[in-house]
Amino acid sequence: MIISEKWDKRFLKLAEHIATWSKDPSTQVGAVITLDKIVIAHGFNGFASGVSDDARYLHNREEKYPRTIHAELNAILTAKKDLKGHTMYCTHHPCASCTSAIIQSGIRRIVTYKPDADFRSRWNEDIGTSEGMCEDSGTIINLY
Repeated sequence: MIISEKWDKRFLKLAEHIATWSKDPSTQVGAVITLDKIVIAHGFNGFASGVSDDARYLHNREEKYPRTIHAELNAILTAKKDLKGHTMYCTHHPCASCTSAIIQSGIRRIVTYKPDADFRSRWNEDIGTSEGMCEDSGTIINLY
């Protein structure tokens, strides 16, 4: 079910708040999964539970990236339920890998912010792949 723009913006704001829980010093990302107007799960980018948040990892990209779970996948993993027909709200456009997980989980609608010029300049190819997968699978992506 597609809800109103007002609710979309509310859930995007909630995803923004959840993003602040990330300890990542460079990029904080939040995600919220809903069914209608009910929050089912949320996630933020960070290390897996039990993995040290030591600054030597957080401030070293080569050490940080392999340890990081993206917010979208974190939300899917914490949902622990069938997500067919749900909506995912993300503070950033999902990468192709997260888009694959979103589609595979049964989520059929993604709501996120339109990537700004800087983000698009760095991730344009990945965004294109993500959008192509959404089109192929019939997954709706709404950009605000």
